[in-house]
Amino acid sequence: MWQAAQMAGNAATPDGITATFDRAEAMTRLSEETFDVLVIGGGITGAGVALDAASRGLRTALIEKDDFASGTSSKSSKLIHGGLRYLQQGEYRLVYENLHERQRLLDNAPHLVSPLPFLIPLFGKSGVVNKSVARVYRTALWLYDLTGGVRIGRRHEKVDQAQALAHMPTLRADRLAAGFLYWDARSDDARLTLSVVRTAVLDHGAVALNHAPATGLVTNPDGTVRGARIAPEGGDEIEVRATVVVNAAGVWSDEVRTFDEHQDPHSIRPAKGIHLTVPADALPCDIAAVIPVRSDRRSIFVVSWGEQVYLGTTDTSYEGPLDDPACEPEDVDYILEAVNEVVTRPLSRSDVTGLWSGLRPLLAPDQKGASHERTADLSRRHTVRTSTSGLITITGGKLTTYRKMAEDTVDAVVESLGRKGLRCRTKNLRLHGAPSSAKAARPVVASKTGSTDQTAHLAGRFGTEAPAVLALAEGRPELLEPLVPGLAYLGVEAVWAVRNEMATSVSDVLDRRTQAAFRDARATAAAAPQVARLLGTELGWGDEEIDAAGETYASHLRAQLSRAGLDEAPVADQALEG
Repeated sequence: MWQAAQMAGNAATPDGITATFDRAEAMTRLSEETFDVLVIGGGITGAGVALDAASRGLRTALIEKDDFASGTSSKSSKLIHGGLRYLQQGEYRLVYENLHERQRLLDNAPHLVSPLPFLIPLFGKSGVVNKSVARVYRTALWLYDLTGGVRIGRRHEKVDQAQALAHMPTLRADRLAAGFLYWDARSDDARLTLSVVRTAVLDHGAVALNHAPATGLVTNPDGTVRGARIAPEGGDEIEVRATVVVNAAGVWSDEVRTFDEHQDPHSIRPAKGIHLTVPADALPCDIAAVIPVRSDRRSIFVVSWGEQVYLGTTDTSYEGPLDDPACEPEDVDYILEAVNEVVTRPLSRSDVTGLWSGLRPLLAPDQKGASHERTADLSRRHTVRTSTSGLITITGGKLTTYRKMAEDTVDAVVESLGRKGLRCRTKNLRLHGAPSSAKAARPVVASKTGSTDQTAHLAGRFGTEAPAVLALAEGRPELLEPLVPGLAYLGVEAVWAVRNEMATSVSDVLDRRTQAAFRDARATAAAAPQVARLLGTELGWGDEEIDAAGETYASHLRAQLSRAGLDEAPVADQALEG
């Protein structure tokens, strides 16, 4: 049987304090302790820095202005991949690094990261593919295997038309000649980020707090940065003291740097990427596919996602508000038109059930005139900079390489602290909840509560913590009902999110602890009042607060659909022809 301590996975700090993932305790520790390192930013990069630092034995704190993974780290393509197209850009070392990190994630978080086959369909006039095109793909895929893709245990292979259609039946057979299959991996990006944060806290004694924006930096009389002031939701302003401060705020990193340098450094060039979700029966696909976009020589992914399939991404330069990168009608058209070029059952706007829009924190090119370069062509490499006042900033990179980004950043922290003997430990560090092996990643948890499907679903999201999640439903069978009708997420997941994952809002639960809104925005908006009531019971809200929380969130979702040109209630419209 699971013991309470094992369920919570608590850890002792260097001062002997038992660490738990609790907001009140986190605020107390942030106000009373002095840390070796304070990380600003609770996306995947900041989470990785906190885990790396804490696992080396450093007293570590992390703060996030909104929710963990609320920015880019919940709005990616949800792929852990080497980046086949980077080979075409000559980024061989980047691909090699990506594939190394992909394998480490498969080993260290097998409940959250799993292999995924990809189809590259080959099209040609009258079903005859251009031999030079096929040769280019074949060469790239051999390079991919040699660079490290084969570590997943599978080489790429050529497939004929029938085999390609078996995976994606609505591809245009009159143009489809054959295809290639290769392997990469996938993950729930928001849950991966949260798991990294919780591993830092529960297993290595760090402290983390969401909904706690930094309002400024704290400096010594000589100007050296020695902490930050934060304004946590539900509490007074806190001055967090730390010997080193790391800026891992992603697309907001320039805003943090202005606290230090008092001028806009313009080091980030945000690129907007949007994704659309459609029902699986509208675009059948049992794996993932790479679809060419003729208009701009790019490609988009079509990814199987249970009862849904998601499509994306765009890659366009962005200059609007960083907190609200809207999905516009032209973004929707771009993706639908690209898919409709190659399928026999065209998609229309009324097929779209969900969407998300995020910003990639790409490094702004240094060379003169490079501002006109396409964001799709900008490097996904990362860089670590230390300012004259000691602020360490990590920028660039991608989801797959977050661990290496964190390692490089904490190496700089360790050098600043003068403690060079502290070496990185995360290469083989399993995340909290990780089972003993990939084969055990999705076990069916033996329990008197919950069906086989429900327990398997929880095991695939919570790993070894699944029994503890399920235990919350004992005597409360209503918690085993769907959180949103038609989706697999359960009410018990929302209760667990509040009690054990610092969820404090409807958005925290429906956008990140689950990704219900991304799958079916309309059904999620309709369920928001009931979800708010469930959360309100846990958080002590009154009836007016519950009603306001549900309606505010639902209105926000409907506004997103409206801005994208997608009516709240789908209507029959003409399919977008390619």
